[in-house]
Amino acid sequence: MRHAETVTFGGSGLDRAGDLRGDAAALADAVAHPDARTILLWRGKVLIARMRPAHVLRVPLNHPALDDAGSDRVFLGREDGVPLFAYTLSAWEPDDLDASEMGAFLDPTEQHHPAFEPIEVFAELRRVMTWLSPRDAEVAATAKAVFSWHDSHPFCSKCGELSEVTQGGWQRTCPACGAHHFPRTDPVVIMLITHGNSVLMGRSPGWPEGMYSLLAGFVEPGETLEAAVRREVFEEAGVTIGAVNYLASQPWPFPASLMFGCLGHATSQKITIDPSEIEDAMWVTREEMMDIFAGEHPTILPARKGAIAHFLIENWLADTLD
Repeated sequence: MRHAETVTFGGSGLDRAGDLRGDAAALADAVAHPDARTILLWRGKVLIARMRPAHVLRVPLNHPALDDAGSDRVFLGREDGVPLFAYTLSAWEPDDLDASEMGAFLDPTEQHHPAFEPIEVFAELRRVMTWLSPRDAEVAATAKAVFSWHDSHPFCSKCGELSEVTQGGWQRTCPACGAHHFPRTDPVVIMLITHGNSVLMGRSPGWPEGMYSLLAGFVEPGETLEAAVRREVFEEAGVTIGAVNYLASQPWPFPASLMFGCLGHATSQKITIDPSEIEDAMWVTREEMMDIFAGEHPTILPARKGAIAHFLIENWLADTLD
């Protein structure tokens, strides 16, 4: 697709300055830079100024909120030559925390740190991703994904020893056996499967009532994207697929996926779902999908804005998949 990189989290040309990650002196200079800034996270939520459009806050490295930050940081790169980092406020616990809705399908809660203005809050990235500029979306997604990896991989997978953060936050090194570990990214295919004038939609158990999206699944070791598309669609819906074409990709830091959007042409129509995989699947015509996107369908909700599923369906409707 000619405009594939306009998808949410599609990138902004951030200078990630990877050449500095292994240079301890250069990283120390970056931290000491008088204009260096950091973005802040708390439990995977990003600190934003809540407005439309919203923006991810960048604060100096001597900001009082960093008293609640852990010692680990991620060097995100440079913006206009100025170093940009990410910290997570791991030592902070909001006084009025209501954990009942945190971790829900779409967390609506916001948390306010006393060092910031009332409009400056920690918000769930999936909820606010479409409010952000491409640059803010990129740095927020990058920081969230890398910190999620650190949280879930503290120990060396080779010998079991507690590993250490190195390479500006982009590596963990085992002090016992010397093994190096790198951030995990899981490849996932998400499929725009068409048959004539219709597209295949499905829903997973636990989704909000009426929510349907494109089928998706993890790519297995030793498998091409095309083979994964054919396998996943047949496993989930019993539909066979012929030609497969790559369309676009999207980093999806929930927690660490890279979504590969593919177009697949169905060679059969009969649907036989695997209830252990999905709850329902159906063919939706172009006309029905236009009603869904307009919010006028009686039972089906549109795919989440900002997700690559919404992006692919929108371009299918507009005949702009080329």
